[in-house]
Amino acid sequence: MKTNTRLFLITLLLGLASCAATPGSSASGGSKPYPLKVCLVTGNDLNSMGGPVSTVHNGQEIKFCCKPCLKKFEANPSKYLSKLQ
Repeated sequence: MKTNTRLFLITLLLGLASCAATPGSSASGGSKPYPLKVCLVTGNDLNSMGGPVSTVHNGQEIKFCCKPCLKKFEANPSKYLSKLQ
């Protein structure tokens, strides 16, 4: 019984270790971090509507104040991406 428990714990720890982020990587899967502190669509503080909503577009993390802003961005990304320049 002890052997099975130890084997299970070792397997669990190895699995968790392999899922851990490596140093230098971002939580968004290696994309470029979002450089602004405001919503890309409205210019509002990212926490003005609760927690920020984020997505990755062409390797760039993008953050919004709410889900409707994400939908507006998805409808016309080029309109908003110029704000990151």
